Amino acid sequence: MKRTMNFNPGPAALPLEVLEEAREEFLDFAGTGMSVLEVSHRSPEYDKVHNETQESLRRLLGIPGDYKILFMGGGASTQFYLVPSNFMRDHEPADYVLTGTWSKKAFKEAGVIGDARLAATTEENGKFTRIPKLEECRFSDGATYVHITSNNTIFGTQWHTVPDVSAPLVADMSSDFLWKPFDITDYAMVYAGAQKNLGPAGVTVVVIRDDFASGGREGLPTMMSYKTFINKNSLFNTPPCFAIYLVGKTLKWLEAKGGLEAQYKENVAKADLLYGTIGKYEGFYRSPVEPSSRSYMNVVFRLPTEDLEKRFIAESKDAGMNGLKGHRSVGGMRASIYNAIPLAWVEALADFMDTFAKRHG
Repeated sequence: MKRTMNFNPGPAALPLEVLEEAREEFLDFAGTGMSVLEVSHRSPEYDKVHNETQESLRRLLGIPGDYKILFMGGGASTQFYLVPSNFMRDHEPADYVLTGTWSKKAFKEAGVIGDARLAATTEENGKFTRIPKLEECRFSDGATYVHITSNNTIFGTQWHTVPDVSAPLVADMSSDFLWKPFDITDYAMVYAGAQKNLGPAGVTVVVIRDDFASGGREGLPTMMSYKTFINKNSLFNTPPCFAIYLVGKTLKWLEAKGGLEAQYKENVAKADLLYGTIGKYEGFYRSPVEPSSRSYMNVVFRLPTEDLEKRFIAESKDAGMNGLKGHRSVGGMRASIYNAIPLAWVEALADFMDTFAKRHG
């Protein structure tokens, strides 16, 4: 079969090597004579997968011992209410910086739980085109935490500096987790739905500092408390075993490639190529995002007319490319170029953009 060049925003492309390895083991996992989908999550064979996946992530990010790695269900949208449920306290606010659709959703959920305060927003006429400057942010005195969304898939914006805040910093990193090396100790907690840059849908990875977790609210329902997952190594109930298994293989794939430094260089090369092609045909292709805020994971752009955009989608699909249509709320084009997207696919897309502009510009 011929694989499609998959630029979907999520669920997104997985490394071919990971898929092939999983295929080989699908019916007989670790010599058990069973699929990993069938084995007990209490078995030694699965226990090894669970713990090795944590160890791979620790190595890749240099995660110190005072952070716990959790595997949870429900996606980032569940974290939107779990974070405030655990860490908002009476008469103490939590600050939210809004830079896109998903940060707005997180803010809305937090407002249901407690005193969620808007520290900054860059929304104008329903659009987000940039990340706020630090001086634009109005952080509360005594905030229990500050929440950001590090990358915004729909609008194509991304934080490129860590905001300097006095409160514990919490980040939704669903769409750019592990795109480059970063210092986890800048954060009290990060979380990431796996289905964009880390693995398949079904598991959310949470990395949380011990002192932040220990301050979580008591008396919550069992499965709403991070302490439940910490105390039981994410094995209080049946975890999303197959998704964790594939995350583990994806992390080992990253390690084999040379780690996050090597992946960062490749990701920069991919994004620079697409943004360079957009700039080369300025007036035909247009990026709505301010250059300093542009995402290295989700490159969004527009064409002169919606008719041309429809033609671009149709012709790119004929050329073996899928997932380039922008989100329905903003239109246009979007190329999601996560870690698993090979440079060769991005080169093919840039060549297509070049040909398309010459033919229709």
